[in-house]
Amino acid sequence: MKKYLLVFCVVGATNLFAQEIVVQGNVLDAINGKSVKANVRYKSYPTGGISGTFRDSTFSFTIFGSSKYQVTADAEGFIPQTIIVDPTESVNNKINRNILLTSTGRAIRLDNLVFEMGKSVINSKSFAGLDEIVAMMKDNKKVVIQLEGHTDSGGDAKRNIALSQDRVEAVKKYLSSKGIGKDRVKTKAFGGTQPLSTEKTEGARSLNRRVELRVLDN
Repeated sequence: MKKYLLVFCVVGATNLFAQEIVVQGNVLDAINGKSVKANVRYKSYPTGGISGTFRDSTFSFTIFGSSKYQVTADAEGFIPQTIIVDPTESVNNKINRNILLTSTGRAIRLDNLVFEMGKSVINSKSFAGLDEIVAMMKDNKKVVIQLEGHTDSGGDAKRNIALSQDRVEAVKKYLSSKGIGKDRVKTKAFGGTQPLSTEKTEGARSLNRRVELRVLDN
């Protein structure tokens, strides 16, 4: 009886490992939502043992097992963008993720970057988004970025400048720890001098607290 039970467990594990998951999405202009025809590359992460390419504004491919995959899109006039998909994100054996491209010269707000309140300590929830930047820069070795730190305008102006500087330096340190050369990551601190909104609400203050990424050279 024990022998048959062992065989059943092995077969069940094999079927689980061989599960097919379809990854699909669109490449869109982050500003106007229009489709962008781009070079799309996907590969298993981090080894790159399985890979493929597309030239389109949409992508769809099948993955197997538990490996993560990175998908990078680049198009003329836009900053290359990378996403990392995880099989655990699948719903009904499908993962739907769009890639949003920002035109060259514009700054990209790092929406998934979270710090502890009033500090420069990066919350661990931010690591997945930062790893996508790492993957993009490893795929595009000529890219040089500038991290721009902003706070809200409340409190002491000098302290806000220092906090925004500490936060972009913390992001730079994380990228460097993942193998990105420090010379490829510039930093600039603005404190509360460049608000996106001047309203006196918590929503506006939260909007103004941000780190943005600008590509200086690609």
